[in-house]
Amino acid sequence: MDRRKSIKSIILGSVAGGLAVNGCKPGKEKPLVESTVEVNEKHFGRTPKEKELIAELNAKEFFNLHEKESLGVLCNLVLPANATIGGAIEAEVPDFIEFMAKDIPEYQPTLRGGLMWLDHKSNADFQAEFKTITEIQQKEILDTLAYPDIDVPEKERPLEIQFFSLVRNLTLTGYYTSKIGIEDIGYKGNMPNVWDGVPEEVLAEYNVSYEEEWLAKCVDQSKRSIIAKWDENGNLVT
Repeated sequence: MDRRKSIKSIILGSVAGGLAVNGCKPGKEKPLVESTVEVNEKHFGRTPKEKELIAELNAKEFFNLHEKESLGVLCNLVLPANATIGGAIEAEVPDFIEFMAKDIPEYQPTLRGGLMWLDHKSNADFQAEFKTITEIQQKEILDTLAYPDIDVPEKERPLEIQFFSLVRNLTLTGYYTSKIGIEDIGYKGNMPNVWDGVPEEVLAEYNVSYEEEWLAKCVDQSKRSIIAKWDENGNLVT
């Protein structure tokens, strides 16, 4: 099992739980009925105050260009794209981390200090900035951060280890709450069951059958998104 599959298994087990559907890849299954609801708003469901805060945070910048580039390299190392689906970069995870840094200012010293540490370590070991050294060299540095002593509390660990843990957690959070990440684990959310009526053999056993008019109205799955309407006498119209 590769690293991406391991991460997906953890996400499915601890977050998605029983709601995830067999880790289906996008394109393998077609929904029985296309949704009739279109949501064009990126921040659908937010209150006016929340939208105001989002706009305020988006208007600010925390990372400079060099930091953004270094963060992008790091996020891609944590969760790269594969042959079938995009990774952290395609899911715009660096932008998500930028937003989180502005939304939770307590993250800022760890994130900025950690990026500075990466360049310092990279310059000391390989005489170049972290974003410019080879992937093998980058992973050599990260291997010193990725496996901390579990007996040492997080707050007592060195800054660079706290930094990598934070970035790794934010990368996974940003990815698996993005459209790409949700497709990757096959999570489909809450979906109504599809009921196509009592099986024919059961109806035959009790010598009953559906009336054709009601069968067309109630068991036609192509109309499952249509809200039922009744006339003044209580008869089902549609």
